Amino acid sequence: MADLPIKCPVAPLEFAFLTDWYLQRCGIRDKVELTYVTPLDAAFTKPVAAKTLGDLLTEKGIELVTEFTLGEVDGAGGRLVSYDGREVPFDLAVVVPLHGGAEYVGRSPGLGDELGFVPVDRSTLQHPDHPEVFAIGDAAGLPASKAGSVAHFEGEVLVHNIVRHLAGQPLDAAYDGHTNCFVETGFHKALLIDFNYDTEPLPGHFPAAVGLPLLKESHANHLGKLAFEWLYWHNLLPGRELPGIGSATPERGKNHVHV
Repeated sequence: MADLPIKCPVAPLEFAFLTDWYLQRCGIRDKVELTYVTPLDAAFTKPVAAKTLGDLLTEKGIELVTEFTLGEVDGAGGRLVSYDGREVPFDLAVVVPLHGGAEYVGRSPGLGDELGFVPVDRSTLQHPDHPEVFAIGDAAGLPASKAGSVAHFEGEVLVHNIVRHLAGQPLDAAYDGHTNCFVETGFHKALLIDFNYDTEPLPGHFPAAVGLPLLKESHANHLGKLAFEWLYWHNLLPGRELPGIGSATPERGKNHVHV
């Protein structure tokens, strides 16, 4: 990762895990060194999940290089060079660039921030200076992932608050930063994480005490990700809700731990 923010913090990890699996299937894993380079101080932004995902990188023999903010890619010399002068050699570099907002946001005075995202209240999704403006997903300058699950959960709150705004009613501070993501780890297994602004990814089950395992590799999670593809096309896009899964982060089934 060159710098933050990026669209989805776990996507590069998933790429690394699947690369490890692919190279093993090709029978050449022992001939390849994999290195995961990140500007974060750990494998992920939250400590409990960072430990689990960092341990998984170690288990798969993937080196983790942290606090590395990319300053230069020396293609001819095969070097990644950080702003503090550290170097990581490479034969093949897969680089995730810094994510920014839409260009028109930057061309609209007072609409966006320095990266082109629209600043909005993190709970109501309303612009602080322009009450007629709301933003979600890739457009919103929120401390949340730009992934599809976030836009989906934001959308429920967005529609509700636009209706209230048009009716002259006070907005509901209903969006809690809910994020949900399957992380494919190879070998027909996946992790599932579910978190929000205040509650980090925790072990347990989703969406309740009986459900898919959280923060743990399992074949069930892999099947869950495959099933979600069907649900995406046939439920979410036509505008139907997923039964039992709303915009608010479920607390049932989660085990609070300390690291």
